[in-house]
Amino acid sequence: MDTAPNLSNLSLLYLSIFVLIPLFLSYYYQLGVNKDILWSSLRGTVQLFLIGFALNYLFNLPPLIGIPFLITVMIVVASFHARKKGTGLPNVLPTILIGLVLIEGGVLALWLLFDLIQFIPSQVIPMSGMVIGNSMIAMGLALERMKSEFKENEGRILAALSLGAAPDAASHVIVKKTLGAALIPNVDKLKTIGLVQLPGMMTGLILGGVSPVIAIKYQLVISLSIFSAVSLSAIYITLIMYRYYYNDTMQLDLDKARKS
Repeated sequence: MDTAPNLSNLSLLYLSIFVLIPLFLSYYYQLGVNKDILWSSLRGTVQLFLIGFALNYLFNLPPLIGIPFLITVMIVVASFHARKKGTGLPNVLPTILIGLVLIEGGVLALWLLFDLIQFIPSQVIPMSGMVIGNSMIAMGLALERMKSEFKENEGRILAALSLGAAPDAASHVIVKKTLGAALIPNVDKLKTIGLVQLPGMMTGLILGGVSPVIAIKYQLVISLSIFSAVSLSAIYITLIMYRYYYNDTMQLDLDKARKS
């Protein structure tokens, strides 16, 4: 039995209420984010409708054409977005790009190897988008936290280096804090899954009329895949990029630590 809700255009228009509330609060408390709220809401809406029309077309293409094309687009866009958090660091864009390709490729290979999903656009593209998106966020968080940690611990690092410590030893605490900050939200989310919230994929499948048990199975696949991808993303970007805060003579590059 099809129980999927049929949302009319008028019903969707009422969603503007959910934008007007934070907009009013921003204006009332003079938070200065009015334009950001409006722009983000409009941009997100347009992007979703555009990708909806695009998916209608891509889903009708042969899988070997549509899937690689859209995954490539998602990885490129995610890479350019995440690299903003590492402005000033050399090779940050190709490092992120390579990481996303390897992580998405590995996750997709395991899905197909263990017959967890079929190689069809309607399954691969939405699930890959969630993996790529969360990996992008994890890399961005790691880069941002690492930048903050280097600024705050500049004196400690210089002291360690002056006593003969190698950059990896001097940066150990920073790497540890950076990884913790990037991974803890995902760990907490996994702890409360199904208790505090019903995750997006599970909710969508249930709204579409799929049995809750089947929806849970798919949710487990994507949740554990995202957990692994986020962990690998944070570790990968941190262990590679922290080295760029040092110059060729193993000294802390103060300009990068302060301005990146």
